[in-house]
Amino acid sequence: MEEAAMDMDVEVEGHSPSSSCSNPSDSSFRRFGLRNSIQTNFGDDYVFEITPKFDWSLMGVSLSSNTVKLYSPTTGQYCGECRGHSDTINGISFSGPSSPHVLHSCSSDGTIRAWDTRSFKEVSCIHAGPSREIFSFSFGGSSDSLLSAGCKSQILFWDWRNKKQVACLEDSHVDDVTQVHFVPHHQNKLISASVDGLICIFDTAGDINDDDHLESVINVGTSIGKVGIFGQTFEKLWCLTHIETLSVWDWKEGTNEANFEDARTLASDSWSLDHVDYFVDCRSAEEGEGLWVIGGTNAGTLGYFPVRYKGGAAIGSPEAVLGGGHSDVVRSVLPMSGMAGTSPKTRGIFGWTGGEDGRLCCWLSDDSPATSPSWMSSSLVLRSSRSHHKKNRHHPY
Repeated sequence: MEEAAMDMDVEVEGHSPSSSCSNPSDSSFRRFGLRNSIQTNFGDDYVFEITPKFDWSLMGVSLSSNTVKLYSPTTGQYCGECRGHSDTINGISFSGPSSPHVLHSCSSDGTIRAWDTRSFKEVSCIHAGPSREIFSFSFGGSSDSLLSAGCKSQILFWDWRNKKQVACLEDSHVDDVTQVHFVPHHQNKLISASVDGLICIFDTAGDINDDDHLESVINVGTSIGKVGIFGQTFEKLWCLTHIETLSVWDWKEGTNEANFEDARTLASDSWSLDHVDYFVDCRSAEEGEGLWVIGGTNAGTLGYFPVRYKGGAAIGSPEAVLGGGHSDVVRSVLPMSGMAGTSPKTRGIFGWTGGEDGRLCCWLSDDSPATSPSWMSSSLVLRSSRSHHKKNRHHPY
């Protein structure tokens, strides 16, 4: 069921500037070594999303089998699985320190479920209603107990303490809401994004309604897949669309700071490897305004491409390349190196990736300690042969 794979040395091919977007002929990149890989299941299941617990003691991995598996991010040890959804899991997230043993998940089966990560049992469930797929969810509000979810073209709100629905916004979007995010340190601010190409910013203080609480709208112009909030005061917003364009916005001002209609071409031109076929995600610096877009090839190679959105927009040559671990499209990237809250046990681990080959891969950074065979989980066993059934990567549900 779980397969341990090869151990590779870290290769370092020069060092590229951490903040500049230089010409590929002027800069080389760091290539990270595959430390270990895990086959998540028999058959043709694959990985949707990888997310960490706040203290990095666990990571959750959602699969196309409608289950969430839990692993140790430091050892790869399989811990257990949460099973109960009857349709695609579209989002997973651990609770914070106030509820340290709770994982949440939302699904196209119309539910948001809470799981005890010690027993792997469901402890709570909210139903949005029959035939009402939930694509994204987020906790926020003044007491951090307001639960928001994108459900078809609506944004629903519940008080998580009593599980009662408190609001429904149904006039702001006209198509599926793919993303909802409460803004860090602005916990009454909610940002939503939709297939209709709109990003909406709401103030959720008080009684929530479309007329009084919609503060501003950003028109991206095409179906939105993912958005993320970054910047020193969390005033910036990056946006990836289902046609692989990238844009950067100031959501407070409602202004566009950079627009990359040809983002894949720019990324492809910045390295000598295969054409960049898709973008997995964006990552920002823990401090400051730095931004990277993570591009991938259909063969499973990934690049971390720095994005310059001030003083002339550009996508630079990759500062890191992850190759040799995956054989298919990569769906999720969990960075660990330099992340807040990581422990000394994670030193040297660059991060984890998961993809449509059903494989979880762990990557070493260049400050990794000497490797030991004991790092390999003794519970990992060889997988069976498997076939691939492709699912549209761009479809958010």
